[in-house]
Amino acid sequence: MKKQRESHYVRYARLAYTLAQSVLPRYSHTNSPKTYSQPQLLAAVLLGFYADLPYRNMEEWLLASNQVCAVLEFTQVPHYSTLCRTFQRVRLSRLQSLHRHLLRWVGVQEDTMVVDATAFRGTRASQHYLSRTGRTMSDYVKGFYIVGVSHQYIHGWRYARGPGGNDAQYLNSLRRQAHPYGTLHRGRHEWILLGDKGFDGIQARSEDLIPPRQGQHPVVRIDRRHRLDLTGQARLDGFFGQRWKVETVISVMKRKSGDVIRSRSLLAQRREVAFKALLYNLHRYPFRTLQQSNSK
Repeated sequence: MKKQRESHYVRYARLAYTLAQSVLPRYSHTNSPKTYSQPQLLAAVLLGFYADLPYRNMEEWLLASNQVCAVLEFTQVPHYSTLCRTFQRVRLSRLQSLHRHLLRWVGVQEDTMVVDATAFRGTRASQHYLSRTGRTMSDYVKGFYIVGVSHQYIHGWRYARGPGGNDAQYLNSLRRQAHPYGTLHRGRHEWILLGDKGFDGIQARSEDLIPPRQGQHPVVRIDRRHRLDLTGQARLDGFFGQRWKVETVISVMKRKSGDVIRSRSLLAQRREVAFKALLYNLHRYPFRTLQQSNSK
């Protein structure tokens, strides 16, 4: 008997719902209405962001999708305002817990990680329209991500406002988030960090493969000269070219969940930068496992 095909949106909803059930309590309060559970609503919001749908369109999409509603165990479709409030109530600590839980399922260990920054637009208007109206992208949301080279999962993120600022100031925070996923060697997590010259600063270590800025003056400081020699050798060996994998990850993330930050408050924008990383990791997880099962 031929196996019935299943939409990848259904698989994504199932994975998001299972992950949310593993981390979130079923209800936020003992006296809550209990019409919907927290895992149900969060999985629906994750699916809406993944499909890059506004909350109103997501409500209509759920009304038309019986399979997704069955996976999420909805007896009735939630109102779009309920989905909006669900996103607003998600704390960053909850997102970190979901992120760690998912990577624990995968069992990621990396010997090389790459860091990069990307800009998100604040409007859905086309670039052609903005250029015709004379508006420039003078203020935007900037997301910093650290990605493993082997498995290409996002291990950490940071939020900033652009343009301007020194990218290197976020290195230590990204390093701390990614530390548990480095290769375990003699009881310590060790890995190599790759980055472009925009991350050259006091937080860059001498063993990092981050080329120092040179400009018109030669590199004098010992640790920066050491990084210059290391990155030069890595370029010759072809190893430094692994840095482009973070560009691929960011490109896939933007194609799936959009390159627009829809939120207006700073806290919600910070939450959305983290949300996009979780959306990408969820997208990466089911297709990887399906490929392995099919190969067997």
